Amino acid sequence: MKMNLRLPICLVAGLILFSCSSIEVFKENTEIPIRKSYKSFVIVNKELGMQGFSDQKIDEMIKSELQTQLELAGMIYDPKQPDLVIRYHSNEDPRQKEIVNNMNPYPFWGYRIYDPWFFNPYNFNNRPRVSTSNYELLQVILDFLDPVQDKYLMTLTAVTEVTNPKSKPKLALKSLKSATETFVNLNHPTQN
Repeated sequence: MKMNLRLPICLVAGLILFSCSSIEVFKENTEIPIRKSYKSFVIVNKELGMQGFSDQKIDEMIKSELQTQLELAGMIYDPKQPDLVIRYHSNEDPRQKEIVNNMNPYPFWGYRIYDPWFFNPYNFNNRPRVSTSNYELLQVILDFLDPVQDKYLMTLTAVTEVTNPKSKPKLALKSLKSATETFVNLNHPTQN
């Protein structure tokens, strides 16, 4: 009984792992290094009513989640005199990629077994089959600015591919989490 359940559980776990889209975080635009630990922050998008995503629902989720994640990391939201100013926006770029399938449509058994050179009359000149797949390159971009010096501490860009529009909100939140975790790990003083 236990052996019968192990295979389906392994298959489902493997499917979940392979269906997850990877997220990469890039650090850019560093004008000044982090010299102190930042304790309070403000989100410009929230205070000025700026929209960072084309979809209003995703934008509201990101705005709320950004504040929640930083508060969970021990920071305080202070719109009057923050130590740190944060601005976010996105780049949602529709793209296509070619998928090359070099596999012949028939297996080695059955129909093609008689042909010693494995010539397939339905695959002219043995050219690979090429198809295109649509996806969206989603970039969640967070700018971290020091309000006293009015310079960039850094820009963190979390990049992922969205192949299904229904998964876009979830992937946007996961990208945001990856970027904020990167900032929290870097938000340690190098000098006092």
